[in-house]
Amino acid sequence: MASQSRAGQPALHGLEFGINEWLVDEQYERYLHDPGSVDRTWRELFASRIPAPRQETRNGATTAQDSADDGDDAAVKAVRVAALIEAYRVRGHLVADTDPLTAARAAAHPELELTAFGLRDDDLQREFVVDGFSGQATMTLRDVLNALQESYCRTVGTEYMHIQSSQERRWIQQRIESPQPPPDVAEQLQILYRLGAAEAFETFLQTKYVGQKRYSLEGGESAIVLLDALLLRSIGHGVREAVIGMAHRGRLNVLANIIGKSYAEIFHEFEDAGDIRSVHGSGDVKYHLGAEGTYRALDGGMIAVCVVANPSHLELVGPVAQGVVRAKQDRAADGGEAFPVLPVAVHGDAAFAGQGVVFETLNMSQLPGYRTGGTVHIVINNQLGFTTSPANGRSSAYATDVARTVQAPIFHVNADDPEAVVRIARLAFDYRQAFHKDVVVDLICYRRHGHSEVDDPSITQPAMYDRIDARASVRKLYAEALVHRGDITERQVEGALRDYQGHLERAFTQTRARPVPASPMPVNSMNATNPVSAQHVVASQAVTAITEAAARQVIASQTAVPGGFTVHARVLPQLQRRTTMLDAGTIDWATAETLAVGSLLLDGVAVRLAGQDSRRGTFGQRHAVLTDRRTGAEHTPLSSLGPRAADFAPYDSMLSELGALAFEYGYSLARPDALVLWEAQFGDFANGAQAVIDEYIASSEQKWGQRSGVTLLLPHGLEGQGPDHSSGRIERFLQLCAQGNMTVAMPSLPGNYFHLLRQQALDERRRPLVVFTPKSMLRSKAATSGLTELTMGAFRAVIPDETADTARIRRVLVCSGKVFYDLDAHRRSAGLSDTAIVRLERLYPFPTEELGAELARFPAGAEVRWVQEEPENQGAWSFVESHVQRLAGRAVGCVSRPQAPAPAVGSARRHSGEQRDLVTSAFQ
Repeated sequence: MASQSRAGQPALHGLEFGINEWLVDEQYERYLHDPGSVDRTWRELFASRIPAPRQETRNGATTAQDSADDGDDAAVKAVRVAALIEAYRVRGHLVADTDPLTAARAAAHPELELTAFGLRDDDLQREFVVDGFSGQATMTLRDVLNALQESYCRTVGTEYMHIQSSQERRWIQQRIESPQPPPDVAEQLQILYRLGAAEAFETFLQTKYVGQKRYSLEGGESAIVLLDALLLRSIGHGVREAVIGMAHRGRLNVLANIIGKSYAEIFHEFEDAGDIRSVHGSGDVKYHLGAEGTYRALDGGMIAVCVVANPSHLELVGPVAQGVVRAKQDRAADGGEAFPVLPVAVHGDAAFAGQGVVFETLNMSQLPGYRTGGTVHIVINNQLGFTTSPANGRSSAYATDVARTVQAPIFHVNADDPEAVVRIARLAFDYRQAFHKDVVVDLICYRRHGHSEVDDPSITQPAMYDRIDARASVRKLYAEALVHRGDITERQVEGALRDYQGHLERAFTQTRARPVPASPMPVNSMNATNPVSAQHVVASQAVTAITEAAARQVIASQTAVPGGFTVHARVLPQLQRRTTMLDAGTIDWATAETLAVGSLLLDGVAVRLAGQDSRRGTFGQRHAVLTDRRTGAEHTPLSSLGPRAADFAPYDSMLSELGALAFEYGYSLARPDALVLWEAQFGDFANGAQAVIDEYIASSEQKWGQRSGVTLLLPHGLEGQGPDHSSGRIERFLQLCAQGNMTVAMPSLPGNYFHLLRQQALDERRRPLVVFTPKSMLRSKAATSGLTELTMGAFRAVIPDETADTARIRRVLVCSGKVFYDLDAHRRSAGLSDTAIVRLERLYPFPTEELGAELARFPAGAEVRWVQEEPENQGAWSFVESHVQRLAGRAVGCVSRPQAPAPAVGSARRHSGEQRDLVTSAFQ
């Protein structure tokens, strides 16, 4: 009896399975008795592969039983051969020769042996009906085995049978199982040239800059060959530009040999001779900055290519690059092009398996708001993560297994077979173009030196590095193979390498003799800028007021639905009230936002809004997209403002913060002409995106030399909902504020929010905006604005207390956000006239001039207090204390909740008591 299959796995469905003799026999017996009793796949298999029983005559009588026996045996054998073929397609990658550090393995997996399918050696000469393999109709079993091993068990291991689409599986199968013609001499020389360039570059740096980190590509030089083949394939196939999200390993090599960054400039960075005031990356590597160039083929074809700036936070660049690509494609959509920008994501194996943002990025690949037409993922698989072996770094068989979740085909290729690398690069690109889906190339290689060239890897992987030390480079192995085959001469090989080394030496000598000016080579198309050093930030000159006619046009769109469209009964009154709000002077938060976005669209400014449940709004307030109550059809009111209006793109995002916000940041880089909004479901959830905020958003201009106008909407307010639904963590953002790097605001009026959004979109000086938006204030009758607040004026960083009798004031309360309404209500109910309440609407850049002028209105002896809902060790207090105290000219007290490790208590009753005490104490 053959070995047992895994329980519960169906046969012949394109899923992983193990065929057993008893299963074949059982299905065939059922088919003979009643074809309708077996699955359609079995029926088709039996019908296509089982010949009709032969009818033989002996002495005039038909030997039906004998012929039936022969037919049964042939049928069962045919099905078993079909199962064998299917098993190779499923499991062939397990025995493929993909690891350059191990000897080639024979195809001897227990579940691929003939006996596992009830087949014997004496069946090898029998002919069977087969599919594929050059279109042959019949083949001997021996030829079938040879073809299977050639297709699935050489230096490429293919995983594709997990893909549910039979069309995609057949597409890959036809290309994998077809004979592969050898490359011509010109292709071989191109491969050898790329390998030589990659190796010589690394060897040169290793010699000239001993002990410096560079995360070399030695052992994985075929990555340059892969990228070269991928870009060459892209030229002339509808792709105008490639955007690369690059790992550390091999980044310098890619910058030099793919992007075209000059050697002199790279050497200059290693000389560490740049202007210390210039834009800089993080401290562990010198080349985190983005770069752009033009990749040129030998035949004159070319394609624009760029590498996105990335920090040391592994894999965070992936969703940023996706955002860049989507923005470029959205801009090109007006020209009718489909996915004209190719995203290429280069990963390390340990990071691909270990970083959750990898899955978040993969999950974006087919979502409407994030789709980029398929990404080619390249995993530079060193089989090692710093000092951690795969056994300690992942639970999966492969580093790439996470890609199976989105049914991406995965090609494991031996990096020491550069011809196979080129073939798979072309196949990966063709798959992306055919299906607009992600594809993964797992380039299995090794790392010749330590993680950063300064550590000794033999301490933790001695056996592995004994094998590496004894192994020649892929360039040398390939050159020897070409010379052995007689394709080129040894003299040609060595001459090409000497020429390249000489070129590097000349660049190095010139760098030492005449240092070049530092240049970060930022990606110009992604809104590059010069570094900011001045503390002073020039006030916005943008005109943010709109006409009444524009306001009424925007509001009219809210109820102008297509004929036959049924608006939900609970939503329609909200939309209708937006019309009456204009006349009643009671414009609420959602209506003010609608007016801001709609008026920007009329001004020609595109707006993208993404977030968890953002189309409706977490609190049921926005309704940017309406759903037909009866049919489920969708309608976006602001998209009906007329043909001259810009595009409005509201999306409900996946349940992600890290990847989702990184995507929007990337989008904002490539679309400085658009207002890009990311909304957290609750402000607290920005915690999950902290790495994006720290590494990119807060330091976009100072660190990367790029301006981003990404806007974060963070619902904030302590209202008894507990510690996970209260705080947007104001204190964390304010800790990151310096050199005018971003705007942090907590407006208390819808009209001020309206002007803030329009200012963000229209201001020529792009910088990130963080808005702490309200929850309970969304429907507060006190928190409303009149139409004139929108048609006149601008954003007010400080809202003065216009009701205060300045001569009688002995106490001034300064606050931000919702707490103003609690303070004001108490003041009114208590009939207090000796206390002024000043609202600080923008926390950074701190409005020194505006707040100073307001405090100067009150008597010099008036006590000044800062009031906040948050615990004392949180909120804005630690940031504003020195500013307010300097402007007041005296000590400033703080009224807040006591210091606490969590943002809020978990009891609504306790919260209410704390809030009453806080408000009361502010006036005592």
